[in-house]
Amino acid sequence: MKILASIVANGVALWVAASLLSGIEFGGQGLSALLTVVLVAAVFGVVNAFVRPLVQLLSLPLIILSLGLFLVVINALMLLLTSWLAGVLGLDFQVTDFWWDAVLGSIIISVVSMFVGMLLPDGRSRP
Repeated sequence: MKILASIVANGVALWVAASLLSGIEFGGQGLSALLTVVLVAAVFGVVNAFVRPLVQLLSLPLIILSLGLFLVVINALMLLLTSWLAGVLGLDFQVTDFWWDAVLGSIIISVVSMFVGMLLPDGRSRP
């Protein structure tokens, strides 16, 4: 259930970022576009689960020196990696530019994922 909630949160966040920024694009129409969003969200989740921790560990000195601001660059790099992997997998998802599209997109995705994550159930029972 937690994995499904994560894919939904990532999918909504990616869709919002693509709607707000012209440099982040999903291809397809209707059901095809929805399937692309879901599959790209799953790829994004896998990248964030496996690659991001390793990159954060290797760049820890830069993260400390920048007081955490380098995490925005790491998030943008994960978005670009997701775009590249989507192309390799035949999914129609593109991020065109690093500074304006990937960096702003990563900020939008982080904020939207946080809010959507708060709305979705996390599997814990609440009193």
